[in-house]
Amino acid sequence: MSESFIRKIEERLTRIYSESVKSVDVSQVACQIERLCQPLLDGQTSYTLGDEGRWSEKDSILITYANSIQTPGEIPLQTLSAFLEDNLHGTINNIHILPFFPYSSDDGFSVIDYRLVNPDWGDWQDIARIAGKFDLMVDLVINHCSRENLWFFDYIANNEPYSDYFIEVDPETDVSAVTRPRNTPLLTPVHTHRGIRHVWATFSEDQIDVNFENPAVLLEFMQILLLYVERGARLIRLDAIAYLWKKIGTNCIHLPQTHEVVKLMRDVLDYCAPRTILLTETNVPVAENLSYFGSGDEAHMVYQFGLPPLVLHALNRGNSSFLTDWADKIPPLEDGCTYLNFTASHDGIGVRPVEGILPEREVQDLIDCMHRFGGFVSMKANSDGSQSPYEINITLFDACMGTRRGTDHFQVQRFLCSQAIMLSMQGIPAVYIHSLLASPNDLDHVEKTGRTRSINRKIWDKSELDCLLKNPVTPQAEVFAELRRMIALRSQQKAFHPSARQDIVRINSDLFINRRSHPQQTIYSVSNVTERMLKLPLDVLGFLPDGLRDLLAYDQEVTTTELYLAPYQTVWLTADK
Repeated sequence: MSESFIRKIEERLTRIYSESVKSVDVSQVACQIERLCQPLLDGQTSYTLGDEGRWSEKDSILITYANSIQTPGEIPLQTLSAFLEDNLHGTINNIHILPFFPYSSDDGFSVIDYRLVNPDWGDWQDIARIAGKFDLMVDLVINHCSRENLWFFDYIANNEPYSDYFIEVDPETDVSAVTRPRNTPLLTPVHTHRGIRHVWATFSEDQIDVNFENPAVLLEFMQILLLYVERGARLIRLDAIAYLWKKIGTNCIHLPQTHEVVKLMRDVLDYCAPRTILLTETNVPVAENLSYFGSGDEAHMVYQFGLPPLVLHALNRGNSSFLTDWADKIPPLEDGCTYLNFTASHDGIGVRPVEGILPEREVQDLIDCMHRFGGFVSMKANSDGSQSPYEINITLFDACMGTRRGTDHFQVQRFLCSQAIMLSMQGIPAVYIHSLLASPNDLDHVEKTGRTRSINRKIWDKSELDCLLKNPVTPQAEVFAELRRMIALRSQQKAFHPSARQDIVRINSDLFINRRSHPQQTIYSVSNVTERMLKLPLDVLGFLPDGLRDLLAYDQEVTTTELYLAPYQTVWLTADK
């Protein structure tokens, strides 16, 4: 037993439960946490961080559901495993499998049992096979569980200790100050053995928030966290973490206790699984999102939630000004921290992260254009009873089918430009499987589920997908081949190390220019965000007179005077020979 670790955890727990109405024996809870760490500590002797540290330029992430690609009669996780090994091994080294547990709704985010693999999709051996070939990211759906979870059945039956696992609120209580990510009621009525009770449900009536003010809940999730690490998870994604702690009279988002819980998990992982990376998912304005780095003692990695809407806006508008302004103000990283960069995910394209960055008129124009391209918008409830946009629901590929002037023939080029920009940003890139596969809007899926998010959650039939990928003239084949090529090229460049310096260069609104520098290499990523051919004299960027070569070009010729950029073309320029 490590006395210093116990003391550190006791101090953290004291801060978490300092305002609790119930007495909490922090020493006892700390000892229980330390005991949970023992199995991982026993197997830790052979572990080293290695020369590269936690991450390097070789790192990239694929985001996918366990059943995103299916073959009739096959176990989906085995189909996925074969697809990954055949197509991505040696190119992408991290796989984020979205919740693969038994669930009741929301495509996995209403978890029935945190300790089981959905038997319709496979088992822990199938997860282990993928974790044996790739680093694995697993979701800890920490804010809520399914109302079909056995914890909730025991709560309804008033069985200990589950009678205090959820948050009961008098329906007459004023909860108008609570920040809402959805437009559904915050409190949902439940018939229990004690009569009707109203329980807290931030996201839906099927997703019941758990009560972290009860230390038994904290211990339950700490055990689940460490189970996932034991099962091969290298990265842990804390889903909807911002809403974890509730206190009536506050906005119930980003409360100090929430940050302390994340720091506690970081303390535990640093102690017994130091190779593990903790990622927070907080789809909120930029400053709030970055707060989850703490002082370098909280999350190892946070999402760049501003990147997807701003890249889409730049390409849709043909103007990089807002993207450039935002990127230029990204603060320096703390040691041991980095960003997860993405342009699409299983969720929609959030618009809250651009509050105070994009004018409301620009946001509305973008939403209107996405409606014309077949997309939807999800709303959130405000404290004054009004509603406002929360996220755009559309596949990124179809979001790039045109500009505000309408559709055009640059869809593939525009989409690949969005990916090249993302790949150049400081941090680790994450590619959603439906970006890798250039999936179109799945309106049939929306009609089937009744949820607008399903538009971007297509389930591919593997035989259909194979035919599309083998035909070089399909958008799917073109995007799949080029995006894999870009990721492979990126992994060989020291200037794209997550810790390499980033400087945004301002020339004009037609271009987005990102200078990445490492002691061994400098790369200028230059993207034309317009549908026009552009000419750029190299001397305006202060380039070396010996000229530069474009890493993305097939001919690798050195350019010494001026650069011509086709519509939506990106070049990665370096002086390296």
